[in-house]
Amino acid sequence: MGEHLLGSLAVLLVAGGTLIAAALGLRRARTTGDFYVASRLVSPRWNAAAISGEYLSAASYLGIAGLILAFGADMLWYPVGYTAGYLILLAVVSAPLRRSGAYTLPDFAEIRLGPGPIRIVSSVLVVVIGVLYLVPQLQGAGLTLATQTGAPRWLGGLVVCAVVLVVAAIGGMRSITFAQGVQFWLKFLALLLPALVLLGVWHWHDDHLAPGHPRAVAAATVTLDRDTTVEVPAAQTLRIDGTVDGRAVHGPVPLAAGSHRIGEGSAVTLEPGDVVPVAAPLPSQSNENWLRPLGSGQPHPLYASLSLILAICLGTMGLPHVLVRFYTNPDGRDARRTTVVVIAMLSAFYLLPTVFAVFGRRFLPELLLGGDTDATVLRLPERMLPGLPGQLLGALVTAGAFAAFLSTASGLTVSVAGVLSQDVLGRIRPGRRGSRVRRSGRIRAFRLAVAVAIVVPYLLSLAGQRLGLAAVVALAFAVAAATFCPLLVLGVWWRGLTAPGALAGLAVGGSTATAAVVATLAGADPGGWAGALLAQPAAWAVPLATVVMVAVSLATRGAVPRDIGRIMIRLHAPESLRSELAEPDRSSR
Repeated sequence: MGEHLLGSLAVLLVAGGTLIAAALGLRRARTTGDFYVASRLVSPRWNAAAISGEYLSAASYLGIAGLILAFGADMLWYPVGYTAGYLILLAVVSAPLRRSGAYTLPDFAEIRLGPGPIRIVSSVLVVVIGVLYLVPQLQGAGLTLATQTGAPRWLGGLVVCAVVLVVAAIGGMRSITFAQGVQFWLKFLALLLPALVLLGVWHWHDDHLAPGHPRAVAAATVTLDRDTTVEVPAAQTLRIDGTVDGRAVHGPVPLAAGSHRIGEGSAVTLEPGDVVPVAAPLPSQSNENWLRPLGSGQPHPLYASLSLILAICLGTMGLPHVLVRFYTNPDGRDARRTTVVVIAMLSAFYLLPTVFAVFGRRFLPELLLGGDTDATVLRLPERMLPGLPGQLLGALVTAGAFAAFLSTASGLTVSVAGVLSQDVLGRIRPGRRGSRVRRSGRIRAFRLAVAVAIVVPYLLSLAGQRLGLAAVVALAFAVAAATFCPLLVLGVWWRGLTAPGALAGLAVGGSTATAAVVATLAGADPGGWAGALLAQPAAWAVPLATVVMVAVSLATRGAVPRDIGRIMIRLHAPESLRSELAEPDRSSR
């Protein structure tokens, strides 16, 4: 009961602090520029903290530790790729994107290629990527609240929705910028302090990761919430109350090595020293293989790793909630400075989930049986440090987890709402006469779009299949890499890109990558190379989209914008020359 109370208090404190920060932002959020890009007046350091705050999502805070616990060394590419993506962003698009004067990715597409279908297609892709990214945040909130307070899973996502609705709707980007900056430091300290304490506990006990398959270190009962195929690494007898291989059992059950089907609602009791069965589709591997690169048990692990790296590194520049942040900097130079600080912050943070993953493999191996490896960070403090100290550390990581959900969900909601309010609601309800009335109408449309942008993903999170948080987010990265990455790189650096070429590339990359993602989320796994290509589509979808974009552009050279020279100068020349070379910044309108 005590741990549930502490967890509930942690969630309430984070939610209340976020609402207070939103109220402070409301006092200064009055114009359209405040709502969309905080009037482009955010300093590099504060903007870097805000970017890091919304970028470190459920996948970073909970999912990476869970994936490393289950799959091993190959999953270290997740934190490496998340950080390296900003190096590419820094070198290729950060400053030109800021100089474009856009509010959103569809704005950039229209500025670079002219009005037309390219804006509509870009808007659809922003919404698709935003929803793919939002769903795991809300599922992670449900997991956290259920684990730490015993509440039903649907409640966690509902709490996040309620807070985000208030924060984003009342103050837009100006409100969430301050909140996300604070939330980054909360998340960082919420992992750093427990990690240091647990390292001390581990060193004091002089413990180590033993060879062979993971074994239970404490008595634990795992109740399966669905029919599950488990792999038993070695013949043994376990107490099971429920069904095994279609027969009812109550008490000790001899299990031969191999696969067994355990029914929904069955309770499996593990005693210290028992070899832990592993739920499909997690790999059953020894600790020696777990530590070895390409030993994850995935089909074609080399291809899977390379495709994952490509998706995360290139997908970063196509994430709408990340890119909108660069529009909040005063100029292109500050956009580059922001990116450098972000890289430093992420590099420090991503050292921590690996520590939790290694300790989770040693002290919480029963998570492999239930499949809830995303709960590693939440449950580890109490396992390694029983009693009140562990409960306090658990409450701290719970607070950090909810800060992760709120900051990422807020940024995603604002980016998706910006597109919906401009390209959907703005067309349905055009502004009336008078600049003040038009501005008021745009703000009302933005607030309505916020509600749509968060409620729809919440409903999908309730109906969707529970998958690894980091794995689902990686699929969103794959779609972003196969669509906006070629559009931004070619749009910024190649004069020959045309609207028909961009449309063709977005259509091919978006449709193929999204189809692969939907099939993966639906549980399709044909096995072999087909399964590997489906689960990790970036390695083939990104080159395909880029080739199509270039080929069609070369075939439609006559469609290159007539003022392409002026546009390219606008993207690459210093801001001091803007008044002479380009149109005024849209935020001044």
